[in-house]
Amino acid sequence: MSATISPLAPKKHAKLPPLDGVRIATAEAGIKYRNRTDLLVMVFDEGTEVAGVFTRSKCPSAPVDLCRENLSGGKARMLVVNSGNANAFTGKKGRETTSMTAKAAAAAAGCDAGEVFLASTGVIGEPLDAGKFSHLLKDMAKTADAGMWGEAGKAIMTTDTYPKYATATVKLGDADVTINGIAKGAGMIAPDMATMLSFVATDAPIAAPVLQQMLSAGTKNTFNAVTVDSDTSTSDTLLVFATGAASKRGVAKITDPKDPRLAQFRRALNRILKNLALQVVRDGEGARKQVEVTVTGAKSARSAKKIALSIANSPLVKTAVAGEDANWGRVVMAVGKAGEPADRDLLSVWFGDIRVAKDGERDPDYSEEATSAYMKGDEIVIRADIGLGRGKATVWTCDLTKAYVEINGDYRS
Repeated sequence: MSATISPLAPKKHAKLPPLDGVRIATAEAGIKYRNRTDLLVMVFDEGTEVAGVFTRSKCPSAPVDLCRENLSGGKARMLVVNSGNANAFTGKKGRETTSMTAKAAAAAAGCDAGEVFLASTGVIGEPLDAGKFSHLLKDMAKTADAGMWGEAGKAIMTTDTYPKYATATVKLGDADVTINGIAKGAGMIAPDMATMLSFVATDAPIAAPVLQQMLSAGTKNTFNAVTVDSDTSTSDTLLVFATGAASKRGVAKITDPKDPRLAQFRRALNRILKNLALQVVRDGEGARKQVEVTVTGAKSARSAKKIALSIANSPLVKTAVAGEDANWGRVVMAVGKAGEPADRDLLSVWFGDIRVAKDGERDPDYSEEATSAYMKGDEIVIRADIGLGRGKATVWTCDLTKAYVEINGDYRS
């Protein structure tokens, strides 16, 4: 955890209530960090269902491989997460570590190794010694406590400057159910089917296929619409666990994604995913400003998203925002290079509510003074209208400052 907390950090953190069917423990295993927790265990009641989305990197970590394999079973009893080492690009040793950890976790939880899920975050290419922490799992499972959500968020951080939490309570039929979520991520964030690491749990009784459908749909405009630096991690993992404990309060299990009782739950889950994703952006390494990029008038929604990401990932756009420079020419550049249908003479660009360019040239009413004043805010909105169709998309990013280079220039040393 950085000594300097991001200026975009929430003024106060959400307090996550205990959740029936989930118990949590953390420990200091000394994997990379000293004098801080770096190991998280979540123990789930029998019958807990699970869904997940993962990185589409062609160099996935060993824990991602294991999670993908175990996800087909749809059941979860234990999650083990370590920070400080990604166990990625570690070859046979990496597979041995995940196998040893899964066996130790299964013994600790009294379950099958196929009901264990693992996630690791940190340095790529360094072997992860399971012997450093697998012996801790038995005691952690015994002492795990439902009220440890706050500690869970802290144990999974790497270069994060603050832990990330979100919670919601909604009606499912006639009873209340709760959804809790934590996330970590600050750099190497350009998710493709997840973020760095995020774990969401609910006491709702929802079957794994229904959970998966909601999660896959929900990531599209949340975790898959944020970028810090255009780099997709080897380790991106987003898992949702449904303990089903609310069935003890009379909630019937949901096995159909079209079940009308799901409407409120689906909205709440999407809000939590968006909340966590934006907290990741606001903790972007060295970030001082949140940037929302909306593209309208594109040929299709897919095309709009590609153009929006071209703008959001442009180092020139991001450094202009960091320097509070209303350099809209860089937005024009990013639209032009996106490889999507666009017409220079139909393009319009806004910073906030100020239209800076229209019909392929500077807006005749453009005011440098007003736009420069707008750029001093810590939340910047950029909009580009392509003028060709009805495609629309919004993505979120942050500015690019000298601190990003400093953080990443000596990450391993």
